[in-house]
Amino acid sequence: MEYVTAVPPPRSEAAVPARSGRRSLALALMCGALGAAVALLATRQRWSEGTATVAGGAFPLTAKGSDVTGVPAALAIVGLAALVAVFAVRRAGRFAVSALLALSGAGIVAAALFGASDSSALDDKAAEASGDTSATVASLTHTAWPYAAAVGGALILLAGLLALRYGRLWPAMSGRYERDGAPRLRRKAPVVDPDRPEDMWKALDRGEDPTGTGPA
Repeated sequence: MEYVTAVPPPRSEAAVPARSGRRSLALALMCGALGAAVALLATRQRWSEGTATVAGGAFPLTAKGSDVTGVPAALAIVGLAALVAVFAVRRAGRFAVSALLALSGAGIVAAALFGASDSSALDDKAAEASGDTSATVASLTHTAWPYAAAVGGALILLAGLLALRYGRLWPAMSGRYERDGAPRLRRKAPVVDPDRPEDMWKALDRGEDPTGTGPA
């Protein structure tokens, strides 16, 4: 008599790492791309505003993120490049690129938080507007955009940490070898019939020697 059991068959040990690799890859791509987009968008927005005293009274001044610091935008581009480069390298190279991705995110966070309270950009504009090099901005206020840039940097940092932790499970661009390490089989060149001129011309176009005596 056959017995039916309700115990499910054991899972393959390779299935768990593969599933973790797919999930971490999707999350890293989403965080990296979204973080770079947020950081770049935030640097184009108004970070601070104030007034400068001129002959006609108070003159309004504003400063965008790019006026305050160019670091977040530059590191966002570096982070995007590193996110793509992760799939072009293996082993030590992938670790190095993943570390660069994480450092880019950390740099954006630090630069954005520092720029959230910086007034040097508006002070320079106040000095230019008033003609007095010692003039400073008055009624200084800041917006939330520096913190949005910091959030974008945090997302890039998370993508880098995921790449450092799970990058070895992610696929790479196709190379000479398949995933199992076996060399790819080269297609056998078609046989050239010396009595058929069209076959000889096709062989020459492929860079082959139709006579079989050496390279074309």
